[in-house]
Amino acid sequence: MNDLKPKPMGIRPPRQSRTGVTSTGARKAGSKSERSRAREFALQALYQTIVGKNAVADIDAFTRDLAGFSKADSLHFDALLQGCTAEAGELDALIEPFLDRRFIEISPVEHSILWIGTYEFKHCLDIPWRVVINECVEMAKEFGGTDGHKYVNAVLNGLAPTLRALEVSADRDSKRS
Repeated sequence: MNDLKPKPMGIRPPRQSRTGVTSTGARKAGSKSERSRAREFALQALYQTIVGKNAVADIDAFTRDLAGFSKADSLHFDALLQGCTAEAGELDALIEPFLDRRFIEISPVEHSILWIGTYEFKHCLDIPWRVVINECVEMAKEFGGTDGHKYVNAVLNGLAPTLRALEVSADRDSKRS
């Protein structure tokens, strides 16, 4: 016998919180900063450059029209999109020694996230190295493959001492004290 009873009209289930984390551990939209949102839009745009080979100006215009872009840090988005595309070869050269496979075997999502992390290590010195890694891992959890976040974490943790040697060393020394 079916125990399901029809719900009375007009009664809604309780609203879910827009802050906190999802069942996968990723932050919900209401918990994200303007910079986090900028990284996510940059991820989408960089994905389009890798997969679609679209012109950066076209991708930029398209991305700015997406819902929610007004809540993102547009200056950080600009820096990431323009910087990562302009320095793609240099970023790949920095990342490659820490890979256990060829770039062609890495998903475009993880590749884009690695570009963002490497670019921020190099150019956004106001963002602590651990924050760069955490933000990239969060994006990989939300948008990447099943264990993509573990791969992103390993590669960026390997790369951090190369690009942020003093900061990483000082941070690790303070943990030992």
